[in-house]
This record gives sequence, structure tokens and C-alpha cells, in this order.
Amino acid sequence: MDNAPMQYRLLRTIRTLLFILIGLIALLFLLPRLETLWLSMHTEPRAVTARGALSDTERTNIEIFRQASPAVVYITTLTDTLNLWTRDITRIPRGTGSGFVWDRHGHIITNYHVLQGASEIRIHLSDQRTFSAVLVGASPDHDIAVLRIPMVSNMPAPLPIGTSSDLKVGQMMYAIGNPFGLDQTLTTGVVSALNRSLYNDNGSQIKGLIQTDAAINPGNSGGPLLDSAGRLVGINTAIYSPSGVYAGIGFAVPVDTVNRIVPQLIAKGHYKRPQLGITIDEELNKAITGKLGIKGVAIIGIREGSPAHSAGLRSMRMLSREGMRVGDIILSIDGDEVDTPALLLDTLERYHSGDRIKLQYLRENEVKSTMITLE
Repeated sequence: MDNAPMQYRLLRTIRTLLFILIGLIALLFLLPRLETLWLSMHTEPRAVTARGALSDTERTNIEIFRQASPAVVYITTLTDTLNLWTRDITRIPRGTGSGFVWDRHGHIITNYHVLQGASEIRIHLSDQRTFSAVLVGASPDHDIAVLRIPMVSNMPAPLPIGTSSDLKVGQMMYAIGNPFGLDQTLTTGVVSALNRSLYNDNGSQIKGLIQTDAAINPGNSGGPLLDSAGRLVGINTAIYSPSGVYAGIGFAVPVDTVNRIVPQLIAKGHYKRPQLGITIDEELNKAITGKLGIKGVAIIGIREGSPAHSAGLRSMRMLSREGMRVGDIILSIDGDEVDTPALLLDTLERYHSGDRIKLQYLRENEVKSTMITLE
């Protein structure tokens, strides 16, 4: 039997299968490229789905930023360093912060800690103009500072001033600033709490702070905190964060404090607390009021010629035979009870020099009152 035809048929079958296999492999390599070629020839941009109107909240956010952001400035500070070998002085960057335009005269408001230790301060407006600034005045105890730049054309409009006395927990808050050098940044949140207190770098305590969860990061310090009407209600001043960045808790100096202190800084370069002209002491006060079983602030001393002296108030005094005699004990100011020296000072902070207040006090077990003009 001749096997040649059978071998020929077997070879032809193997060759056919080999061609089919090679063709399938080639098709597997070419198919994606053919698909890509086909898509490039036939694919077009997808149709855009109509968005519809912006929500009321979005429109409010956009409008607040549009109106307020031109008044927010970027602050950079520099400090001088001395090269001990060459005796050359080099000015190097120290830090950054935020601020905002206070009036048309070139006054800029920021935090005092933003400027502390700086040799030079530069203000960058939102339109990219840059100016050297001078320090007009500062109140470190309130972490407030006033700068001034030259009066220039097209100065941004000052922010409208609101009030912090009627803020409610839950109100919307808007913070604008320059976190980490990223200028003109808007963050939103709410009033988380009111009347918070923080210790300052100089050991004093800043009281009455607004707590907000609007994101505040390094570089936001000195920037404005706004309400939903776009009014200034505070200066962003600090954050609580173990890591040093945003952790949901930020603090702002209330605008009522700012609006009371800034005019004095502009006019005098420093802030003078309203005073009665008396001496008070925390430890002595505890001893005296505790012994008498009352709440109030004992007057330890009175400065001659002071408002308290003119009003006829009496201080604690030494008697030859009877020992020490307790003087007048202040009970309230304009109806607001004051039971500690700290509360007395905090209450006086709400007033200005020249304001008249009604002082209620205890003298020898008799409650009296008098009107006093603060100095």
C-alpha cells in the first residue's frame, strides 16, 4: 500500500492548521489596533448633560468670595540674619500669613503673631501688586496688629463690618486666606462654639473667641471670617491640632473686639484698656470675699485722681487699733455681676475710655451704686 498520498494529506492538514494558528495569533495582535483605529475614526465627544441652576448655597458661596476676596491680602515677612564670618546681613523669608483691607487709607488688619520678629513686611494685593508695609500699632494681648501701605489707586474696597455679639452656634462661616502660601482660598463651615479662650504666646489669655470648623491652616492667620451676608465677624487666629494642620477646630478673634481696638491702634499706636483706677488682687479677693461669704471684687487700692477716686470709692485700709478694714466690694457693672478680678477686667473690655457705667458695690453691709466715667 502506497503511503505517499496519506503522508501528503497529513502534511497538508498540518500546514493548514499552522496557517490558521498563525492567523489567529496575528488577529489577536491586530484586533486592538484595529479597534483603536476604528474608534479614532468614529468616536466624538459625549454630549454634555445640562447642569441646571446652581443651588442657593452655591450662589451664596460664589457671591461672598467674589465680593470679599479682593480685600484679602497675602502677607510675607522677612528677617535679618548676620553672617559671623563676613559680617554681612542677609534678609531671608520668615513666614506668611493673611490680612484684609480695613479702610481706604491703606490700613491692613492681621494677627500680631504673623509679624512677630519680622524685619520687613510685604503686602501682596489680590491683583498681584506688592507693597512694603509699616506697623502702625499692635495689641499682643488680643493678637491684633494694624499695618499700613501707601494709598494707591484702585485700592480694594474694605470688608463690610458685622457684629459678633449675636452669633449663634450653627451659623454658616466663610474663611478666606492663604494657607500654605496658596492665596485666595475659600473654606466654609459653621460656628462650632462661642466664648472660647486660648493662651497667647506672651502668656496672656485671649477670651471670647469664636470656634469654627471652617478649615484654617498655617497661612490663614490674620484672614477674615465672614458670615453668610459677607460681613466681617472675626479674624482667623489659631487652630487646635496635634499635627499642626487642620483638625476641624479653628478660632477667630470676634469682630466686636477688633472694632473696639483697631481705632485706638490707628490713632495712638497702642491699646489702653478702660480703667477704673483701682488695684485688685486674685488671692486677697478670695480671702476677703470668702471670709464675708459674698461674691464680688474687693478694692485693694485706689489711684489718686482716678475715676474711682473721683467717685468716692474706698479701698482696704489699715487702722491703728482695729487692724485692716475692708473697703468697697464691687458687685456689678451695668447690672452684670462681677465675682472675680478676671471677670471684672473682661467686663470692662466691652467699654471704651470715656464711657459712663453704673457701678454697684457693697460698703459696710450696705449696697450702694454710683456712675463712673472710665479713663
